[in-house]
Amino acid sequence: MTDVPAVTAPARPYGHGVTLAQALRVWVRIGLLSFGGPAGQIAMMHRVLVEELRWIGETRFLHALNYCMLLPGPEAQQLTVYIGWLMHRTLGGLIAGVLFVLPGVVSIMALSWIYAGLGNVPLVAALFFGLKAAVLAIVLQAVVRLGNKALKNGAMVGIAAAAFAAIFLFDLPFPLIVLGAGVIGFLGGRSGLRAFQVGGGHASAGGKPVADAETLLGEETPDHARPSLAWSLRISAICLVLWFGPILMLGLSLGWDSVYAQIALFFSKMAVVTFGGAYAVLAYVAQQAVENYGWLQPGEMLDGLGMAETTPGPLIMVLQFVGFMGAFRDPGGLPPLLAGTLAGLLATWVTFVPCFLWIFLGAPFVESLRGNRALTSALSAITAAVVGVILNLAIWFALHTLFREVREVQIAGMSIDWPVAATIDLAALVLTAAAVVAIFRFKAGVLPVIGGCAAAGVLLHLIS
Repeated sequence: MTDVPAVTAPARPYGHGVTLAQALRVWVRIGLLSFGGPAGQIAMMHRVLVEELRWIGETRFLHALNYCMLLPGPEAQQLTVYIGWLMHRTLGGLIAGVLFVLPGVVSIMALSWIYAGLGNVPLVAALFFGLKAAVLAIVLQAVVRLGNKALKNGAMVGIAAAAFAAIFLFDLPFPLIVLGAGVIGFLGGRSGLRAFQVGGGHASAGGKPVADAETLLGEETPDHARPSLAWSLRISAICLVLWFGPILMLGLSLGWDSVYAQIALFFSKMAVVTFGGAYAVLAYVAQQAVENYGWLQPGEMLDGLGMAETTPGPLIMVLQFVGFMGAFRDPGGLPPLLAGTLAGLLATWVTFVPCFLWIFLGAPFVESLRGNRALTSALSAITAAVVGVILNLAIWFALHTLFREVREVQIAGMSIDWPVAATIDLAALVLTAAAVVAIFRFKAGVLPVIGGCAAAGVLLHLIS
């Protein structure tokens, strides 16, 4: 009997059989489907990467997510960078992270051009009037969802209440609130207090968990994912040059008081303190952009958030709109649209380059975080504080949506925004109430509520 020659198995690139070209198609798909805020984006990635493709298992997915939740910046985008890096090294992480935000960059830029050119047209103004009501209802939903998840006991409720009072009554900086909550949680976890052992992260979508051993990546740690001091120093230097190089060039060439240098510095600071995602930091951004820099009018922040809610990508993409409008109104010697475009891209650059730094630098060491009780407790406390901060955002948005005039009142050392009752906008009140009922009573999705409110705004304009 003639021996049958052995068939040589095809080479398995990266050790798991998924080529970079195959991964690219997957990341394009995820980027185009990344609607619905971080919860929806993470659930969609879990369905595709864990349940459908079985690239990684449940435990590894949640472990990576918990690490991303410890970081400033959008956790969903950072999770794509982490998994892309885990599967295909640095290039894989770059591809995954860029493709996750690219659809949003293009969409927000196109909408910014339309807004800048046609924002004063009554029909367009009516469209964004409807969007404001929808966004206010969506922010309230975020408060409730995150509160149900994070406020598991009296200690967490107390941290949320203290965070709300700190920012609403005393105008304390958001980074200080996050730092204080993290320290309290860390010390509570180290001391073994049960109130701080409430966990963190997102739960699985349900069903039987996919074991790591049953996935393409398996249980083992890839060689490139092991800690290396040389790698850490090299990647940190590259990312820091990409991050701070443009800022130095702008400051030295145009002056540190130019709108471009101010945008680069301000949003670089935001990239370091945006714990809890876009909702948590938007109140601070809105306050600074409106009152300090004069980049936006109060209602325009809601317009930008409406754009971010209706386009793919992280909600933090609203910062591109803020940067665009800032330079559009102060273009220097450039045409306003060109100035706005460059400033919007600059804001996006300094917002997301640090995200790659956090992952590429910290991910090789993330295994040491597994089961660390004190760090988990710190995450839980920060998440609780973020609930209070988002509640402050909801109130800020409500005041500027439902009232035409809001005044600052000083009481016993506290600064409070107080509405002028006679300036209440009844149409905005009715539309917001309808959006709240649709979301909380009838469980309507984000996109239908936004579409319905926008259409209602246009209809009200046509009737009046």
